[in-house]
Amino acid sequence: MLEARIGQPVLVRATPPVPTDIGRRLLNHVQQVRLLERDLQSQVPALDEEGMPERLRVALNADSLATWWAPAIGDFCTRHRLLLDLVVEDQDVGLKRMRAGEVAACLCGSERPVAGARSQLLGAMRYRAVASPAFIERHFPEGVSPEKLLRCAALVYGPDDFLQHRYLASLGVQEGFEHHLCPSSEGFIRMIEAGMGWGLVPELQVLGQLGSGSLRELLADRCIDVPLYWHHWRNGGQLLTQLTEHLAQHSARWLVPLSEE
Repeated sequence: MLEARIGQPVLVRATPPVPTDIGRRLLNHVQQVRLLERDLQSQVPALDEEGMPERLRVALNADSLATWWAPAIGDFCTRHRLLLDLVVEDQDVGLKRMRAGEVAACLCGSERPVAGARSQLLGAMRYRAVASPAFIERHFPEGVSPEKLLRCAALVYGPDDFLQHRYLASLGVQEGFEHHLCPSSEGFIRMIEAGMGWGLVPELQVLGQLGSGSLRELLADRCIDVPLYWHHWRNGGQLLTQLTEHLAQHSARWLVPLSEE
């Protein structure tokens, strides 16, 4: 038994079980070894007896998954026979999955990498505050104001989503507000279209609705840009290095440069 060999527990027996500190280090080590083994198998094909595709576990935010992620990495996965095991987390908390040894890479809003990893800025996702025309006519017949925003429902993705709070703070509002919780990127848009509330959504996801007028921006040209950093293990092997280079080269097609302001 592994715990008997190393003389300490690797799991906390909870529901679900979680790794101890040493358990996390072992998980990190195993993931990196698997990626390095792939490099060796590419140089010595006889070692790759089964010829199975590589599987990579990545944490990323739901909005990236719903917009630019698939077109950005689709051809790479096809060329390298790469299978992805995606873990969806808010961009502000995804790094905890790497720290726990659960993923080999993650896309998140934090610049500082965990020990043994590197981070690289890919760009920023631009968010705009939108609502349906009916919602705007019902709640803001004389125009949108911070005070009126507090008196109508917003939409929030989950307890770690503070985009709406940041938007209100940029308008000078620090108070709490009524909101629906909707942990689905697509469902978030559907609820806004149904006139159930206003919310911050990726510009990429609603270009069509803004163009057709089925959704309208609350305040013109007041957006929030959320930085996205790609974190990966420093000793993750050639495949992870190539994926990092691919993302750095292609993500600018969908992401905007991060403002220095």
